[in-house]
Amino acid sequence: MDTVSLREKIAAFQAAYIRCIDRNELENWPDFFLPQCQYTVTTADNHRAGLAAGLIWASNRAMLQDRISALRHANIYERHSYRHIVGLPFIVDSQAQTASSETPFMVARIMHDGETSLYCTGIYHDVYNTSANTLRLKSRIVVCDSSRIDTLMAIPL
Repeated sequence: MDTVSLREKIAAFQAAYIRCIDRNELENWPDFFLPQCQYTVTTADNHRAGLAAGLIWASNRAMLQDRISALRHANIYERHSYRHIVGLPFIVDSQAQTASSETPFMVARIMHDGETSLYCTGIYHDVYNTSANTLRLKSRIVVCDSSRIDTLMAIPL
């Protein structure tokens, strides 16, 4: 696959991914990942230092499904939503069945009372399985620019 068409496929994937979250269709969110996958949210400092643990850490799709189930049925948090703005993906590497990309993002958080604030900026470090018609994430490391993360990180980034 040439770089341009791969970038277009990844950009379309990113659009569908953020649409899912921003429309609160979170039960569909784990479907963007392979059954065996990695999803981590961490800070830029921790990422540079090579620290594996993150603010959110999941090593398979079942853990992502559990997170959404807990979010819907067990966790207590102030109702809010996100609005993602993503940049163009940069293709870092492309092999026969995998591709790696980096995509910058900004997330605004909208509280139930209408207050809107810039919640998070950062970059997605992604590894995709490209062997099928539909891309799936093997790994998404969400690297937040700031080390100050609001404790209200209920919804995935």
